[in-house]
Amino acid sequence: MDLREIAILLAYVGHLDTRTAHTDSGTARDQIAQWHEILAEVPFTAEGWDVREAVRAHTRTSGFRILPVDVARRWDAYRRDRLERHTDPLPVADPDNLPEWLSELRGNRRAVAVGAAAPSTLHELTAGPHPDVEARLRSVGSVIPPAARAQLAPYRPTRAGREADTAAGLPDALSVPCPWCHAHTGTPCRMRRTGPDGAARGNTPRAVPHPGRFDLAAATPARQAAAPRPAPVAGTIGVPRTGPARSARR
Repeated sequence: MDLREIAILLAYVGHLDTRTAHTDSGTARDQIAQWHEILAEVPFTAEGWDVREAVRAHTRTSGFRILPVDVARRWDAYRRDRLERHTDPLPVADPDNLPEWLSELRGNRRAVAVGAAAPSTLHELTAGPHPDVEARLRSVGSVIPPAARAQLAPYRPTRAGREADTAAGLPDALSVPCPWCHAHTGTPCRMRRTGPDGAARGNTPRAVPHPGRFDLAAATPARQAAAPRPAPVAGTIGVPRTGPARSARR
């Protein structure tokens, strides 16, 4: 901002906060010079920036008189926010001409920082694969081809064991928690060893789940299928319980 814009800004500050207004011409000139010394590189308006908005925000949130450093700090925060949302585009200058290439790169950053240009963001991926990719996945039947899956089996034995059990028609043991080692659903069983003092001496993952986990996985679907469902009472579906019914339960 130049001296004229600083004078306009100080008049607006005095309008919002009369404590900063000065009627003496000499004091007003000194104040303009002081503010210009700090805010010379801060524009009056830019893309998404208005120095009057910074003054209003300070007046609303602080009971102290506004200082030029308060405006400068808000301007620095504005610059940081724009540069954090900016991704440098590839300069069109010849990369072999390093001074020209760096000059264009720094010029783009400077334009974004001062509000002369909008930040350039990366294009994010859209949700879901391309239709051609979806058609290929349907034809293959899996994201990983069978040959690649067989090669990866030694490096992920837990996943390979679950896939083999599913292909053989066996229950998925990892779909339920283990009643023996208390492994959570989806995690492999652990080979826990304790010493004579009762302290744990080992906690090695098992390649094969505990037998009780297989039994629990096999019994879980049958138990869910055999569980009786409460018969709905005619005329009470979707009707909340009334006060007397609740008191009767108590």
